[in-house]
Amino acid sequence: MSFYGLVWRILPGPMALKVVEALILVLAVVAALFTWVFPLIAPYMPFNDTTVGQ
Repeated sequence: MSFYGLVWRILPGPMALKVVEALILVLAVVAALFTWVFPLIAPYMPFNDTTVGQ
């Protein structure tokens, strides 16, 4: 059983409500990533380490 199948079975309501709930869950995860996770790991990422033009 996949994680997505488990989440789908746990969500209450008919299929239309499950789709809305799943969309809200996805948006909440994306918001949490952009708010807390990505800013924490940004200093450790090599995106701003340039070697051209110095």
